[in-house]
Amino acid sequence: MQNEDVKSLIQNVATADSADSLLNAVESLVEANNQEAIPTLIEVLGYNNPGAAVAAVDGLINLGDVAVPSLLAQIDGYNYGARAWATRALAGIGNPLALDLLLSTAMSDFSLSVRRAAARGLGKISWSHLPDKEVATAQIKTLNTLIKVLEDPEWVVRYAAVVGLENLALSLQATEANYSNQIIEKLQSFIKNELELAVCIRAKLALTHLV
Repeated sequence: MQNEDVKSLIQNVATADSADSLLNAVESLVEANNQEAIPTLIEVLGYNNPGAAVAAVDGLINLGDVAVPSLLAQIDGYNYGARAWATRALAGIGNPLALDLLLSTAMSDFSLSVRRAAARGLGKISWSHLPDKEVATAQIKTLNTLIKVLEDPEWVVRYAAVVGLENLALSLQATEANYSNQIIEKLQSFIKNELELAVCIRAKLALTHLV
């Protein structure tokens, strides 16, 4: 798509005069999949329009790593709602530049949906983006955090932690078998005490993929 076309789509977002027209404009901008849209998509995260925010998050995830520096540069200045949406986008992208944010969010954010997104995102981190000397420390932090999140009072967050641990184990099987085995052992013991059936079923499914 030509730059002028993208600028026109960006202008449509800026001039949208209703919730529906904003959603339609954001969806069209997302379809362009052009990095020039990043500032506008990030701005949409702060609008009081959940539908448009979901579309913007999807667009930012699709754009991937190129969106991460801009998201991180602005996240501390966001209101809570925009920060939550931005965290979801960063969790979906999986760039380790957002690792510290995801670690703290998974443990302490007051919103269960944001903790859930962060926990899932911790299983998607692209370790190859980190310098070799930093990988082991980052992986240990991630593993320990997800194990702690298994104790979250909300079952949907524990469910996400199981998913995060499964994906983390899969990413480590070839290079860090000890960590992967530790995750398997933790999930096996976790099932014995977990009271929520859906979480138990998901943990058992994870084990079938890992053992």
